[in-house]
Amino acid sequence: MVTPEKSISTGLNARIMGSGNETIVLCHGFGADQSIWDKIIPLLAENYSLVLFDWPFSGTVTEKSLYDHAKYTSFEPYADDLITIIGEMNLKCVTFVGHSMSAMIGCIASTKKPELFKRLILVTASSRYINTEDYKGGFDRRDIEELLSNIEYNYENWVSFYAPIAVGPNDAISVDKFQNCLKAMGAEVAVSLAKTVFFSDYRNMLEKVEIPCSIIQSSNDAAVPLSVGHYLDEKIKGVSTLEIIDMTGHFPQLTAHHKLVEVLKGVMGIGPSQI
Repeated sequence: MVTPEKSISTGLNARIMGSGNETIVLCHGFGADQSIWDKIIPLLAENYSLVLFDWPFSGTVTEKSLYDHAKYTSFEPYADDLITIIGEMNLKCVTFVGHSMSAMIGCIASTKKPELFKRLILVTASSRYINTEDYKGGFDRRDIEELLSNIEYNYENWVSFYAPIAVGPNDAISVDKFQNCLKAMGAEVAVSLAKTVFFSDYRNMLEKVEIPCSIIQSSNDAAVPLSVGHYLDEKIKGVSTLEIIDMTGHFPQLTAHHKLVEVLKGVMGIGPSQI
């Protein structure tokens, strides 16, 4: 557990890079760690202060007790961690960039402490992954149950199978990077986290999100169909926009990072000469 002498931001490897009057919090998703942002950091650090950290499930977190299976059964504890980290680092009015599961975590945090957030940028986000009669999340329940079984009983093979699908088949270096992140996380944590992520349903929360949102979706994402981006844009209460990047995969910061930065430039008002 975190001792009184050790803050959660320290335990989760939080750091600040770059310089600028505006602060951007870059928050990774399932199975990854903060290095997933490495390609875009140099493109933003000259003009912005960048905050990065690892979630407790990440293999890069050395204090393994920080990931409590009984605690992290929903996204709310992650949102509380995010609020705590922002407070410990004395940040205010941040631009939050959340990838995958972290997009909904940022939305939840913004409903609890809206004064901490200037804008939310939701990258390949989903409010629910399982299909219903009137909602296309991308997976049937049996798909998720099969996925969980493979994670639990055949993890190494699942990692080798899943990473190219998630990242995209045409960038072997990025696929290898994500595979290494998944392997470092380990099967026990992965199956617990996957249950939390893939059985989540935050559709009803969207009507409480009042902070301006920019939704960035991949045009061909095996995890999140385009219809989810349109759903988020429609249901979020505050002002929202939807940008679609022409790419394959769930990780624009890995395989379409220049396109992602171009979209971020438009959202944050960075002039072409500044990046």
